[in-house]
Amino acid sequence: MAQINKPDEYFNTVLYTGTGSTQSITGVGFQPDWVWIKQRGGTTWHQLYDSVRGVTKALASNDTFQEDTRATGLTAFGSDGFTVGSDNNANGSSNTYVAWNWLAANGTASNTDGSITSTVSANTTSGFSIVSYTGTGSNATVGHGLSSAPKMIIVKDRSAAKNWTVYHVGVGNDKDILLDVTNAANSSTAWNSTTPSSSVFSIGTLGNVNTSSNNYIAYCFAEKKGFSKFGSYTGNGQSEDGPFIYTGFKPAFVIVKKYDSAGGNWVMWDNKRSDVPNANVNDQVLYPNEPNAELSSATREIDTLSNGFKIRGEGGNINADADNFIYMAFAENPLVGTNNIPATAR
Repeated sequence: MAQINKPDEYFNTVLYTGTGSTQSITGVGFQPDWVWIKQRGGTTWHQLYDSVRGVTKALASNDTFQEDTRATGLTAFGSDGFTVGSDNNANGSSNTYVAWNWLAANGTASNTDGSITSTVSANTTSGFSIVSYTGTGSNATVGHGLSSAPKMIIVKDRSAAKNWTVYHVGVGNDKDILLDVTNAANSSTAWNSTTPSSSVFSIGTLGNVNTSSNNYIAYCFAEKKGFSKFGSYTGNGQSEDGPFIYTGFKPAFVIVKKYDSAGGNWVMWDNKRSDVPNANVNDQVLYPNEPNAELSSATREIDTLSNGFKIRGEGGNINADADNFIYMAFAENPLVGTNNIPATAR
């Protein structure tokens, strides 16, 4: 398996300031296939765009709404980023924004590996694919194009107002957890009690993932050494000395969610929004399930280290004592790559 020496060629975060009129956002380093945008200082909704559904087709992680056409939202994918129009969710005058960007294939292919034919943009090197399919209402399988089993899958019904539904290896194949709310994981038919394989993921009869004739989008993530990691940990409730989570790389992006009891927000950090430049500690958080502005709080701190991240806050969203949490993480630097550039703490 090829070593990813430059993770920012597959995932990267960019910050920008809105102008209120069309502008090109550059500095991504590649042509992104999935762009997730959030205003940092205000309560506008998260905006998710991808190249499979096409430009101007927005979804919001903090709400159940079906796909929305926003003519002045993300209007183009470019070789080094993307273009946004005047939509306040993505480009309000003088507002600050963060955009998380993933590379898939910069193109699509028909996939017949599953019982449902899907349209897929897959990057087997980084383990990321975008999958479009139409539901049948009956137990089915869907090809994901990754050549290795996904550890996390995020599905949204494009045709109806339904919850974002997540498969995560730490939760299991007989449960789901919802991206747009604070609920605990619950028993579910979403995945037909079947773990994804190297070619397909299974869907059951739950309407969130498989209503007959409705259109769906799925973001699929296989784990790649030195680039991505998906797992779980148990909180200890201790300030400054929470759990250490080994990833094998210095994280550029982390999302955490409490899953065995209700009331925990999804919490996300990245390596570009820290309020202490060139420091390990990051307390600048956004919530995928909420439109809230960026929040700075010591109860939500993590340290991003050369080989993982350590929970420094004692807040219930990330470190409630004896509660269990799932996470997804993407690399800034591998621990050691074949380019001989080791990851270092700041």
